[in-house]
Amino acid sequence: MTKAWKHELKNLITDIDVLWAQLALPVEFLPEAKKAAALFPLRITPSFLERMQKGDIHDPLLKQVVPWHLELAAQPADFISDALAEKDANKIPGLLHKYYGRVLLMLSGACAINCRYCFRRNFPYEDNTPGSTGVSKMLEYIQNDPSISEVILSGGDPLMLPDEVLANLILPLNDIKHVKTLRIHTRIPVVLPSRINENFLKLMQQSRLHKVIVMHVSHAQELDNAVFNALKKLRPHAHLLNQSVLLKGINDNADTLIALSNKLFDYGVLPYYLHLLDKENHTAHFEVALEQAQLIIWDMMQKLPGYLVPKLAREIPGLGCKWVYGLMAMPH
Repeated sequence: MTKAWKHELKNLITDIDVLWAQLALPVEFLPEAKKAAALFPLRITPSFLERMQKGDIHDPLLKQVVPWHLELAAQPADFISDALAEKDANKIPGLLHKYYGRVLLMLSGACAINCRYCFRRNFPYEDNTPGSTGVSKMLEYIQNDPSISEVILSGGDPLMLPDEVLANLILPLNDIKHVKTLRIHTRIPVVLPSRINENFLKLMQQSRLHKVIVMHVSHAQELDNAVFNALKKLRPHAHLLNQSVLLKGINDNADTLIALSNKLFDYGVLPYYLHLLDKENHTAHFEVALEQAQLIIWDMMQKLPGYLVPKLAREIPGLGCKWVYGLMAMPH
């Protein structure tokens, strides 16, 4: 199994022509897709590709990852690079300290797939590759701040790294008494489920910390039997949560998100956040208006138990926490 996920990574779809051929997509969209790929590379795992519908340029999984001509359009003035002002929180290479009690570590800038709406698509990962020396500095930073109770692994995707590299960070956290929780944000169990192997599960067992794994799933079609089996292996070792991004033309209606919440629960995962789009440059075509988002949440509340309704949230630079929206007024 260890070799399986590494083999799949070696066979990522990164060529636009290959993607078009494998999915039999309409050729008239191909030239503009190639131009958009120059802004942000195409990157898809074979297992994620298998869940897409052939010939459908509007497939909800494809639309999350395919370079699209709308990325080339003039962007609204508030869509900028580093939309979340993360450079201001980048205390040392690979470490962001935005919120009280929590630090976020970026051990890798790589992902198994490239989501076109990614808020870090323009992030300077080349300046934030910590290496072994950088990991020591991260651990020292955490040790020296007793207010830090939670360490968050993000990226890129932290599970792109080998288990022995992850162990060099995770296991020393056992000795820092004020750290109580390890949270991992990852797409890997969904887009590369073979990565959830025995070595990784053993590493989770060796950590004394509370473990929270936050998946990023935005459509029920992303969940198949291989994902179910990966999550089944994870459930004894961590609390499983999900955060979605509200995306125009992909999941911007209550029925789609209700189906997602129900399927996540079948898979042992609780909905956590439904994020309004971060206003990163070249992503404006995914934006859904706040008023529409609130109506969607209202509809979900009528049809789901409260624990299956995600919190509607937005990250506002410098706020010190996520902003969670209530319903401003009861819809008529």
